[in-house]
Amino acid sequence: MRCVINRRAEFAASHRYYVPQWSAEENFRRFGKGSLFPGHGHNYVLYVAMVGEIDDCGMVLNLSEVKHVIRREVTDHLDNSFLNQVWPEFTQTLPTTEFVAYTIWHRLRPHLPLARIQLYEHPQLWAEYQGDAMNAYLTVGTHFSAAHRLARTDFSEAENHATYGKCARPHGHGHNYHLEVTVRGEIDPVTGMVVDLVALQRVLEREVVEPLDHTFLNEDIPYFFEVVPTAEHIALYIMQVLHEPVRRLGAELHKVKLVESPNNSCEIYADDVFTVNPVTPYAVAASR
Repeated sequence: MRCVINRRAEFAASHRYYVPQWSAEENFRRFGKGSLFPGHGHNYVLYVAMVGEIDDCGMVLNLSEVKHVIRREVTDHLDNSFLNQVWPEFTQTLPTTEFVAYTIWHRLRPHLPLARIQLYEHPQLWAEYQGDAMNAYLTVGTHFSAAHRLARTDFSEAENHATYGKCARPHGHGHNYHLEVTVRGEIDPVTGMVVDLVALQRVLEREVVEPLDHTFLNEDIPYFFEVVPTAEHIALYIMQVLHEPVRRLGAELHKVKLVESPNNSCEIYADDVFTVNPVTPYAVAASR
């Protein structure tokens, strides 16, 4: 029986986003403070996913041996290093989160049956690589606070209470929403990025955070005048709002994850919304 196992590792390293053939002004325009000398650092968290058959000893791989492979091939090199200089790959392509994940994959692939590499630069920014040529995923996290009431306009008060319980109370209630937006694209051979990170963060702020933060969704956002602002519908709304702006940045929107509370979250994938099985808002609500 096939099984995916995961091993976690950590390393601390610094890097600088600076393309020598560009002017200092162009580097700062593209990378902001990340371009400044002498660079900046992160506590990276690495997750190595491996796939294989469960053997007679109940293991896919001996994790003690996996630990030593990751240490020998990756963390002994990268820990307490300046990434731009540590591996030859980073002298040609900037050591962004997504390109570091890509490079780690290729360093480990001869030794381990990899399924994916996830690399966290910090809790609000991480990349995933699955061995698909130069294509990778980048996830950015943000947050906003908003209130809502769960009630359908075509339901009676009794029907809404039966469906949504306390969430149907007339004055609504609020949440501190945590939002994770994942985009996919091809890693640029010079910048190491699948998308301009600064531009992506501006899009999230302009299209999502600023319009939704500190609103009563049912009354302040026209989309929710008729559509019940469940977490699923909010995620779907965000997916629809971000689709074209992300595409204009040269990437594709992959996933929107909305965490309503520590107990409740939902994920919506762009392929399900725009290609494979387009959904309507109330079709999503019906799946609750």
